[in-house]
Amino acid sequence: MSTQLVRVRFAPSPTGPLHIGGLRTALFNYLFAKKYKGAFILRIEDTDQARYVPGAEEYIIESLKWCGIEPDEGVGRGGDYAPYRQSERKDLYRKYAESLALSGYAYYAFDTPEELDSLRAEYESRKETFTYDYSVRDNLRNSLNLPENEVYKLIEEGHPYVIRFKFNDEQEIVMHDEIRGKVSVLSSTLDDKVLFKSDGMPTYHLANVVDDYTMKITHVIRGEEWLPSLPLHISLYRALGWEESMPRFAHLPLILKPSGKGKLSKRDGDKGGFPVFPLEWKDPETGEVSPGYRESGYFPEACLNILALLGWNPGSEQEVFSLEEMIEIFDLSRVGKAGAKFDPDKARWFNHQYMQSKDIHEISDEFLKILEDKGIKADMGQVGKIVGMVRERADFISNLWDQADFFFIPPQEYDPKVVKKQWKENTPEIMKGLLSVIDDCYPFEAHVLEESVKTWIGRNEYGMGAVMNAWRLCMVGTSRGPGLFAIAEIIGREETVSRIRKAIETL
Repeated sequence: MSTQLVRVRFAPSPTGPLHIGGLRTALFNYLFAKKYKGAFILRIEDTDQARYVPGAEEYIIESLKWCGIEPDEGVGRGGDYAPYRQSERKDLYRKYAESLALSGYAYYAFDTPEELDSLRAEYESRKETFTYDYSVRDNLRNSLNLPENEVYKLIEEGHPYVIRFKFNDEQEIVMHDEIRGKVSVLSSTLDDKVLFKSDGMPTYHLANVVDDYTMKITHVIRGEEWLPSLPLHISLYRALGWEESMPRFAHLPLILKPSGKGKLSKRDGDKGGFPVFPLEWKDPETGEVSPGYRESGYFPEACLNILALLGWNPGSEQEVFSLEEMIEIFDLSRVGKAGAKFDPDKARWFNHQYMQSKDIHEISDEFLKILEDKGIKADMGQVGKIVGMVRERADFISNLWDQADFFFIPPQEYDPKVVKKQWKENTPEIMKGLLSVIDDCYPFEAHVLEESVKTWIGRNEYGMGAVMNAWRLCMVGTSRGPGLFAIAEIIGREETVSRIRKAIETL
């Protein structure tokens, strides 16, 4: 890596919620910038005003904040290269578009949408595809064919136009991608893309090249879907005389469906019951609500960990990384070319790992909120003990209730399968004997209770399983849960006795 300050950008369009593929792009840019003590920039590319969705920009900013990968400069942060919204920079683009036309690298095209639609229909009737390129442009209504004075007249009269890039028809465009190596394309296979429209708005292609140059971006790390645009972008750098300042490009592999066939979509998430957005999104037009990782109970660290290993190989067997560890070992050379399958089960596994490693007070604090929502008042110390006993069986904080409900409410019913297996004819008498042991146990603590009960079982030659399984049925209503002696200590002597008596009466 050169001594030049690394400057990377995440440049989403505010056309809807941020997909986790976009979030991964942001993460990889962030890791790369931080590894080389550089700058991570957020730029909003809102040139396509027709597709702008209210709330999408705020959603993007909140998603990055939730994940802990906030930009060093950009929208919402400011910086030396402001403004960072393309719609606020539109006066900048016109001069570059016009300079390209003046130097012969681009041209004005006055074809109306109706004329182009007619041409497309004509080609389709011949089972061909119309492409605005070197093969047709000399016969169309543009500045390559019209007299110069007519071109100026049309512009002055306000006739709608676009400025198109002019590709040579016999040129090999050679490029380098940090992930894919050498890439080459024949210009004859490319169409003359629109760079600028008469309404004063540039297209993505011109705007992103101009912005990357003027913001001194050193590396463009983006999704594979932009790889077909690379020949145009590199050609623009060369045409504008900026080749020496051109950033390095790296195109990340796609995130694939769990089946591995095709790009992961919202529909896949809906079908598989997992989120594909970092935060919950409510469509402002339809009102449809799409789940997010945050609202589904994922920790932001787990979400980042999931995404980091989709396409990047850390070079070891380690799977769980802190953000600091990711920064330290991240390397673009370890990003693969092939698409990476998204595995919902593996995503839950990652969250489970963080459930086990997080501070017990943090988990308990969140669980207390769930209890409060259920109208249950509990002591923080007691909740901490409970969480410590049951979280190993939980992937999410919301799962803790399913694993620990019996600590707070007695069984409302008894599992018929467990009753049939564990509640025998002599079980009520055994449970009555257990009540006597519990009454005589002082202090009522797990280790004291365990010693007393086991001594009583041995003295009466009862089977350990017969007693303990029946007792668990009384306490929990089924066969789940942590150690019985610990459960008894937490719910207390009175509640323990009450549950055993209720079971004897009921069963």
